[in-house]
Amino acid sequence: MVSQRIRRLDRGGWSLLELLVVVAVIGIMAAIAIPFFASYWRSAAVRAGAQEMRTALQQAKQLAITSRSNVTVQVVGTGYQVICQTANCSNPNGSVGQFWTGAQWSPNAFVFRLQNTVGVAVIAGPPAFTPLGAAAPGGQFQVTGPAGNFLTINVSAAGRITTP
Repeated sequence: MVSQRIRRLDRGGWSLLELLVVVAVIGIMAAIAIPFFASYWRSAAVRAGAQEMRTALQQAKQLAITSRSNVTVQVVGTGYQVICQTANCSNPNGSVGQFWTGAQWSPNAFVFRLQNTVGVAVIAGPPAFTPLGAAAPGGQFQVTGPAGNFLTINVSAAGRITTP
């Protein structure tokens, strides 16, 4: 003699109404979360591009110190070039205007591009790093994402590279 209540608890599964409520709650949560995620993705792409540009500027500064020459970072289109401004660079013919390819100096123009369709523009400068690590003159770069949001990178005359 099993009571009626225990028999009802033994039934498995969910009703259609319960399933619809769960699906509706998940849909509402997704509708709220998707715009926040899209905004986060856009800002993260710009932050990553700014970090990539800061790293390139730090590398140019280190190249100037190790090669004992002036090294300039110039913007070309939506990318940038690292150029040796003196004949001291460790290149085959020792001429001025050698381009850094990421591994060595080359007489051929080489343009680096930022990832995620992030562009870079020069606001002030471009900075030329000296063999002592200073920048003469200082400069500013603006890294802009595909949605139009941007971050500014500052290069001080002392050679310090910051993003506010």
